[in-house]
Amino acid sequence: MRETEDLDELYRDVVLDHYRSPRNSEPLESPDAEGEAINPFCGDEVRVQLSLVDGLIDGVSITGVGCSISQASASLMGEAVKGKNLPETLAIVKAFRALMQGRSRSDDDAGGEIDLGELMALEGVKRYPVRIKCSLLGWNALEDALKVIAAV
Repeated sequence: MRETEDLDELYRDVVLDHYRSPRNSEPLESPDAEGEAINPFCGDEVRVQLSLVDGLIDGVSITGVGCSISQASASLMGEAVKGKNLPETLAIVKAFRALMQGRSRSDDDAGGEIDLGELMALEGVKRYPVRIKCSLLGWNALEDALKVIAAV
């Protein structure tokens, strides 16, 4: 029981750290793609900017306002996709959505389980269906930005 409590505390600390000190929060000077997502029910907003170098996400900017879950999730997401190519990023998006929906995180194309690292701190959100939308808001903005990249 104590081990579970320790893990819960660690996850809470990760989420609070990313909420209080969001990573990649400075706007990019000349992004290659942008995406935006708004939750009209609560007013949370997330804007994602990406820059690419040699097919890899080199720059990430995440700005917005919202609850601790939406902002921490977006911050963690930015850290997770930095340095990844488009297929790797899409696999992470797919795995995180599966985590939030309580499904397997395996990447069908790669045949293995995707390591979500610190994003696992948000796993408990799936127990609160109304908060799942908060955790996915930044991911929706990221997918919009990725569509711009894929269209180029």
